[in-house]
Amino acid sequence: MAKKSKKQQPGGTPATVALTAAGVEFTVHSYDHDPSHPSYGEEAAEAMGVSPDRVFKTLVADVDGSLTVAVVPVAGQLDLKALAAAVGGKRATMADPTLAERTTGYVRGGISPLGQRKRLPTVLDASASAHSTICVSAGRRGLEVELSPLDLQKLTDALLAPVGRFS
Repeated sequence: MAKKSKKQQPGGTPATVALTAAGVEFTVHSYDHDPSHPSYGEEAAEAMGVSPDRVFKTLVADVDGSLTVAVVPVAGQLDLKALAAAVGGKRATMADPTLAERTTGYVRGGISPLGQRKRLPTVLDASASAHSTICVSAGRRGLEVELSPLDLQKLTDALLAPVGRFS
């Protein structure tokens, strides 16, 4: 069962600290992370009782030698060709996980688009605009933050583009 809190919790993550500093409205959802679950994002959606099309995963890709963040629904996959095209690149591949962790300051499965150690170009899947709020990682496994897609887009300077692929 997920717990909700609108207040900044002591020992918050860089993501929640950034949200608090920006003065945007957000809700923190925490749940007990199960390391044996096959999907971090699906686990978050199930634990919070939220549709997987409203829970977004943060993925780090390499586009023509530059790291780029893609934020897509856990209900789908990242379309690497669409991501490359969205940022004016030719080719995208998934970034090396160790490099992604070192660059963002977060661990895999807990990478947040907010409060990253090094601000990276960010693309938010266009499907986010269909929802009043979406959930993204708050910076560690078992912790999500719910906020408006517009606030997320503004805070990350994200480009809104169709980069998710759904079956």
